[in-house]
Amino acid sequence: MFSEKKTNPGQVLERNIIGKNSSFVGDIKSDGDFRIDGNVKGTIKTSGRVVIGKEGSVDGTIDCSNADIEGKFSGNLNVDELLSLKSTATINGEVVLGKLSVEPGANFNASCNMKGNIKALRNEQQQSQQQRKAEKTA
Repeated sequence: MFSEKKTNPGQVLERNIIGKNSSFVGDIKSDGDFRIDGNVKGTIKTSGRVVIGKEGSVDGTIDCSNADIEGKFSGNLNVDELLSLKSTATINGEVVLGKLSVEPGANFNASCNMKGNIKALRNEQQQSQQQRKAEKTA
């Protein structure tokens, strides 16, 4: 009747929190998610999600799979999948990401490079060129 909750064995359920009145200087590496409501100067590396709350700020580098930003970020931001910017977000620096979602009111003052789409576009172009060549020879 009641089934056991199944979790992915590769999934890490830990959550790292830097609270509202906290400051951290240095490098952090974890497989779990991060919630930042304080101030961080340094590097954050995770295979999980990074959330920067409304009062949070990060000055440095973030490497993660997903990010939700409501506060301030300055530096290099590398997001493998989705970067979601809320209306109160302020981003300055360089951003490399898979997908981007921006709410009206967010400040996005960064150079932005999209991952994966360039490869997909090049593959489509190569396929269409090969199809044209095949049609010409047929």
